[in-house]
Amino acid sequence: MQARVSRQPDPEIFEGKTYSLRPVTAVSDGYYETIGRLTDALLQSLPNEQALFARIRELGRRKRALRRLLSDTADSPDALLLRTLDEALSPFTASVQSHLRTLRGFDRWNRTLTMSEEQYHLAMLEIELVNRIYTGQFRSCSKKYAFLPHCLRDLSADCRSAQRDIDYVCKGCSENCNVNHASKTLRLHGVKPYIWMTANLSALFRRLKKEGNSLGVLGIACIPELVRGMRMCLKYDVPVVGIPLDANRCARWWGEFHWNTVNAAKLESLLKD
Repeated sequence: MQARVSRQPDPEIFEGKTYSLRPVTAVSDGYYETIGRLTDALLQSLPNEQALFARIRELGRRKRALRRLLSDTADSPDALLLRTLDEALSPFTASVQSHLRTLRGFDRWNRTLTMSEEQYHLAMLEIELVNRIYTGQFRSCSKKYAFLPHCLRDLSADCRSAQRDIDYVCKGCSENCNVNHASKTLRLHGVKPYIWMTANLSALFRRLKKEGNSLGVLGIACIPELVRGMRMCLKYDVPVVGIPLDANRCARWWGEFHWNTVNAAKLESLLKD
């Protein structure tokens, strides 16, 4: 029996502080269709996924140059790439510019909070490519862990999650909790789910590798946090896959938590052999 990943989303507009993968629909399927078609089209002009991956990683480091490249009339390859991403993905990042204008004080130096719209588009493509490159390796690992954000929980319930060997574990106390639904799905596919609260992932990776385990990680987070976590996993040669939250709606962005979702079909597609 297949576990349900998230309860039926509200049909209203699902607002994120900087992005929303379901800006005008009840589910985020349209985003995944868009990023999939876009990636397929980009790979027509490059030799392989790794080449495109290396190219966008390099571009993402050049934050100050991205806006200039986007308006480059010389049609350089990088400018064409950025314009292609902007045309396809800007409907999902409509709030980035207004968010950046509201930042004050030390927030203006925070790399997560200050990601530009161009960096969001590159990160979206990067996440898609990492999933394509590493899904097979992830599935074949002897130990597979998932780290879920606590902002997926049922905000109307008294969360009873408890700390276990690595981090907090969902106890299934609410049927309306998206952490609960995701955890059930992950367990069905042999992945241990944890709510990421206290775990030191770099220390965990080093320990498990010393024990001779092949370790794979699945992450769910907002786009800035997910892409950063995926990069850390790859730094330690840990096969990683990930799914962005449908919007960034936690207290870090809003000052309070708002109910959140993750795409059920995308999670299943990463887990199935």
